[in-house]
Amino acid sequence: MKQLKSILAIVRGYRSRQWSYVIFNALASVFSLFSIAAIVPFLAVVFDPATADAIKPVGFAWEPEQLKSFIDYKLKLFIQEKGSQQSLYYFSFAIIILFLLKNVFNYLSFYTIAYTRSGVVRDLRKRVYRKLVDLPVSFYSNERKGDIISRLTNDVKEVEWGVVGAIEMLFKHPFYILIYLSSLVVISWRLTLFSVLILPVSGYIISRIAKRLKSTAQKGQKKLGEVINVIEETLGGLKVIKGFNAEHQIKGFFDNKNEQHFKLMLKLHRKELAASPVSEFLGSVVISAILMFGGAMVLNQTDAIDGKFFILYIVAFSQLITPAKSLTESYFRVQKASASFERLTEILDSENKIVDREDAKTLPHFEDRVSYKDIHFSYGDNEVISGINFDMKKGQTVALVGASGGGKSTLADLLPRFYDVSKGEILVDGHDVKALKIMNLRGLMGIVTQEPILFNDSVLENIRLGNQQASLESVQHAAEIANAHTFIEQLEDGYNTNIGDRGSKLSGGQRQRLAIARAVLKNPDILILDEATSALDTESEKLVQEAIENLMKGRTSLVIAHRLSTIKHADQILVIEKGKVIEKGTHQSLISNNGQYKKLVDLQGFA
Repeated sequence: MKQLKSILAIVRGYRSRQWSYVIFNALASVFSLFSIAAIVPFLAVVFDPATADAIKPVGFAWEPEQLKSFIDYKLKLFIQEKGSQQSLYYFSFAIIILFLLKNVFNYLSFYTIAYTRSGVVRDLRKRVYRKLVDLPVSFYSNERKGDIISRLTNDVKEVEWGVVGAIEMLFKHPFYILIYLSSLVVISWRLTLFSVLILPVSGYIISRIAKRLKSTAQKGQKKLGEVINVIEETLGGLKVIKGFNAEHQIKGFFDNKNEQHFKLMLKLHRKELAASPVSEFLGSVVISAILMFGGAMVLNQTDAIDGKFFILYIVAFSQLITPAKSLTESYFRVQKASASFERLTEILDSENKIVDREDAKTLPHFEDRVSYKDIHFSYGDNEVISGINFDMKKGQTVALVGASGGGKSTLADLLPRFYDVSKGEILVDGHDVKALKIMNLRGLMGIVTQEPILFNDSVLENIRLGNQQASLESVQHAAEIANAHTFIEQLEDGYNTNIGDRGSKLSGGQRQRLAIARAVLKNPDILILDEATSALDTESEKLVQEAIENLMKGRTSLVIAHRLSTIKHADQILVIEKGKVIEKGTHQSLISNNGQYKKLVDLQGFA
């Protein structure tokens, strides 16, 4: 019941359409019964052909035995008046109309639910995607991209089928079961009581299968996430895989994950598919029992039920098995969907600790300085920044250098609040960054990373990211400052050229210059440059470095650099080692100190 409630909570916004679904299903179930009940007139023609004998009148009453007698009387009267042959024509035409109406209302119910199921998928995927965008960078440290993609695709699809199952459980199958069960009671309440007493056995067996289904479904979806993650990593690292002749190794790794998923899904499908034959077999057992019990009543004439109504009873009961079996399948769908919905809920319920305070302020412009005050930061129990202090005045360039893993990138990521400090504070013009609105804070900054982040879109849209209102002239001006305009003009469609996945159609230097053009267009007060030239060849580095120098003019810049020649003119250089500042000063003063910075300079062969 808990799983059913959680699934139904998703469709609250579609209640008006659910009422239409209820009405159409109610009508479809009624006409379904009538189409089956139409067998009685045929049996009446066969078993009680029209005679000239007087037919004893019977009055109408809701009491089951009286109602059956009244129907029997009317049928005999109709057959006598129209004749057997003519009556068959009338009854045949009536059956066609009844089946037509049944299927029309069935289609209308499907038509109605189509909007609900598609809308639920759209809304749920949108909620999860927006949550993923809002969650802090730290959330993704412990998550696999493949697993997240699996949740947005396969888990959402399972929830869609769960929604269909839940709605059918409540608003479709119960109508059919109630209508047919009522007709069975009218035909013979004794026989129906016997049937109801033996049905709980089949229900118990089916519920035992369902309990084992949910846990297997959760494991299967998780393993599918691992499979997708391997595919995603393979596509992203194909050059490295081929360069190291690791095709066989990566194929083996994928095959192992794929085989594990295969075994889990095999167990899942076997359990799921067992429901239909088991329920059908149990239904046949119940029908056999009814045939024996009811047949004995007809032969012994212990109940007021004749042959034609007994045959109708068997036909109606067989029709009751179909919605009962569908009810079981819908229950299994809900079980599987609840497992997927729990995986989606893990994302939706994830806490975003990096949010605006209620009293968060807005800073119109950066006026004075950025100050790091006794900064500490830890990844879990591992402290990577330990008590760092420095100031970065407006217009200054501060460079962070040192060995990889020392904490330079983390130190830069703390400024736009990609992470929050564990201890200490970062001040912008005297305001703690936690006291400023996040969008306002990040609006003051432009970021250029070592690996440029570009999207499978046109050059124009990549440069205009975050600034959709920028004119083409503004974009071209930014590209000129970034030394990108010339090569863009030479592309097939110029600024409208699609650059492929992650900018794969461009060279490394071209991609980096597009990222710089994007930062130029934003016109930020503060720049964060994270090793923006370290992955480039000499010619590309020269063009990119010139673009960076154009970008940095008159701006406050925090630069992370491995190539120390690019930060010789920085106002302040901090040498970071194991999360601490071990040296601080200008290029010349640090050279004079003959310390760690001097060693790094000597290793790179410049002075």
